[in-house]
Formats: sequence, C-alpha cells, structure tokens
Amino acid sequence: MATHAAHTSTRRRIEFDKHLPVDHRLNTVYRVGAGLIGAFLVAFGILGLINHIGFFSTGGATVAALNTNGALSVLSICIGAILLVGMVIGGNVASTLNMVLGVLFLLNGFLFLGLLDTAHNFLAFKIQNVLFSFVVGLLLMTFGMYGRVGSTLPHDNPYWRARHPDATEEQPHEQHGAG
Repeated sequence: MATHAAHTSTRRRIEFDKHLPVDHRLNTVYRVGAGLIGAFLVAFGILGLINHIGFFSTGGATVAALNTNGALSVLSICIGAILLVGMVIGGNVASTLNMVLGVLFLLNGFLFLGLLDTAHNFLAFKIQNVLFSFVVGLLLMTFGMYGRVGSTLPHDNPYWRARHPDATEEQPHEQHGAG
C-alpha cells in the first residue's frame, strides 16, 4: 500500500491536444471562427447588460433581434470570452474549443426548443434564439472541424498524416495514366 500511495502522489500534468499535429495554415481558420463568434457574443452580452434587464426576467427585452435577460447576457459574455481566449491561443486548442462549444450550442438549441413557452425557460429564449443557437453551433463546428475531418483531406494535411503514419508521400502520386 505504501508504494501505491507514493505512486499516486506524483501528478502528471495533462497537456491539452498535444497528441494532435499542428498546421499553421489551418490555424487562421480556427482563430477567425472563434474570434468572430466570440466578439459577437461579448457585444451581445454587454448590450444586454447595458439595458438593465432583470437577471431571470422572461419579458420581451431584445438585443440584436434576439430575446435576452441578465443571465443570458452574462453567459454570452463568458462564452464569448472563452472563444476569444481560444482565438489568442490558436492551433488545436482553438479548433477543439470551437468543436466542443459548437456541440454545446446545438444541444442548448434543442434544450430550449423544448423549454419554449414554459416556466423553465430561465434564459428567456424565443424561437429566434433557438435558431441562432443552431446556426452558431453549426458555424463553430464547421470552423473547428475544418481541415481536421473528411474523407478527402489532402495527403500533406497533418491530420491525414497523423491518421496514416505508415503511408509514404509517394503513394498519392503512384497512379499515373499510361499513354
């Protein structure tokens, strides 16, 4: 038991996405996606807070054609700030962050679609908020997955090379037509 206690006391630091390759050409796409959506969410949240809307108010307060309340404004600022940090970090962190938050936006859209016109709609969502959540989720997932997934990735793509470590660079050029 003493060896078990001594062994578990040494902690290893987990490094986020270190096993994934880095491609600086794709880095711009990840950063632009996170930055644009993050900046919009921060601006939306700030405009919502400036209007002094109640924190859990379910009234008809709108900002940029979207219904909002204080809780949604604060949540938008927090998520937008996380996306902006991802933009600054860039690389695989921004890509993974875009994908994860994209999935969460989609799930949020489905959740609040079910909560529309109920007493449990604490973020004051209306149908336009649900549609916005779906669109932002799809955009974030697209930005995050760009160049990482697909059946037609070029063979010089670092993600393709990471999935095919035994493939040589000559294989794509072997099929030359005769005559």
